[in-house]
Amino acid sequence: MSENTMPRLKQIYRQEVRGKMLEKFNYTNAMQTPGLTKIVVNMGLGKEAMDNANNVTSAQSQMEAITGQKSVVAKAKKSVAAFRLREGMPIGVFTTLRGDRMWEYLDRLINFALPQVRDFRGLPSKGFDGRGNYNFGVEEQAIFPEIDVDKIDKFRGMNITIVTTARNDEEGLELLSLLGMPFRRSGRRGA
Repeated sequence: MSENTMPRLKQIYRQEVRGKMLEKFNYTNAMQTPGLTKIVVNMGLGKEAMDNANNVTSAQSQMEAITGQKSVVAKAKKSVAAFRLREGMPIGVFTTLRGDRMWEYLDRLINFALPQVRDFRGLPSKGFDGRGNYNFGVEEQAIFPEIDVDKIDKFRGMNITIVTTARNDEEGLELLSLLGMPFRRSGRRGA
């Protein structure tokens, strides 16, 4: 792939982030530098999916508009009588992004969507899982430019998981920070 058609954030990773990571963590080889593997975007529907099948279709089309890729309907693996849930019923939609679509989505998320959140002060750095992967939630899909706010039937939140090849949270935090992920400054309590 030529440099001209490569996603902007991927170019930044290759030209700047790798070098800074190599220097900070004293890797012996550039191939040890952590990178991104995939991004999973999940929109849980719960009871809303059981009430009306159109809710699943609507969520699926919104997910596809946001990610630029076909989404998958998540189905219940077990029956739970207390929730009137049967095995195989739709409960949400998700998409797994890899390659250039992953880089383009992350670029839009960091530089356009997250700044659209009202009173946004940064993402908490507590969302790491111990192995360098980061997980956080967004309260509504309207922050993405691909969604027409007038056509939204219901505001839905989504969970976004960024999977990296980092070995620990420190490496993962540094990688995502260098890519421009807006984390809160940990100077005050509870941040």
